[in-house]
Amino acid sequence: MKKLICAEPGKLVYAEDEIPQPGVGESLLRVRRVGICGTDIHAFAGRQPFFTYPRVLGHEVAADYVEGDAPGFTAGDKVTVVPYFTEGKDIASRMGKPNCTTDMRVLGVHIDGAMAEYIVVPSQALRKANELDYDDLVLVEPLAIGAHGLQRGGIIPGEFVLVLGAGPIGLGIIALAHIAGGRVIVLDVDAARLQYAKDLGAEHVIPATDSDVYQQIEALTHGDMPTLLFDATGNTAAINNAFQYMAHGARYVLVGLQKEEIHFSHPEFHKREGTLMSSRNALAGDFEYVMSCLKEKSLDSNQFITRRVRFSEAADLFSDEKRPLLSGIKTVIEFD
Repeated sequence: MKKLICAEPGKLVYAEDEIPQPGVGESLLRVRRVGICGTDIHAFAGRQPFFTYPRVLGHEVAADYVEGDAPGFTAGDKVTVVPYFTEGKDIASRMGKPNCTTDMRVLGVHIDGAMAEYIVVPSQALRKANELDYDDLVLVEPLAIGAHGLQRGGIIPGEFVLVLGAGPIGLGIIALAHIAGGRVIVLDVDAARLQYAKDLGAEHVIPATDSDVYQQIEALTHGDMPTLLFDATGNTAAINNAFQYMAHGARYVLVGLQKEEIHFSHPEFHKREGTLMSSRNALAGDFEYVMSCLKEKSLDSNQFITRRVRFSEAADLFSDEKRPLLSGIKTVIEFD
């Protein structure tokens, strides 16, 4: 079995190993697709806060079931994986929040991930394809991140939703917010990503480099400002700057992740009775919702996958000085 290891920041190496064997409560999968996520890019660059080296990256998975004890699964079934593993015994689990437990182990972050020909995962983490193909399945996890953010924010049809950052996660939020009836405004520095945002349902897009961003948002919302905001940049300055865009009574959801402290004016935030929350990972229900959207074609995987690369070429893609992983929407590693 071949696997791709992030040996240290800036260094990916291939290694050979025996095919792992599943134990009790586990299943063996043959990997068919792995999506490259911002988490993987940050880990490669040494900027991922929950990370140690060496590590096999990859948590966006489309695979074939090989063997194990997952009830109702047979060899050859197409599957995806809910890649957040926990014992389910802590306070977060008892509150119905297994996505943010104290013992959280994320595939490809805390434990070795899916950039390998075969992986073993907990059987309970599997989700059957139900008519979806590999391209659909590899997108379920990143789109579920957006779905969970929307669930956290409690989107209301017809309200103005400001999304900061039109990268892969931001674009998922944009598409799902549009499906939910939100009037989506998008802020990003990249013109190509703003065009992707429009294609996925954004009503308005604004270059973040404009000098009058506040005034543009104010005009678009008829002076009210957005009532629901999402940060999908993971950029400290962008996160801090966005507090000024909150309407009175607004909710601000931090989906992006960075290492620094957040700073904002307490009086300005307080007088708005603002709500600030984080959104971590996703719940099983978010996966099921995204899978239903993909099945119904309200989400189209062809709109998200913009580059494909063979597994044998993946290491070179990470180290390419032209930074191709930062262009387009989603790069997918193909194993077949």
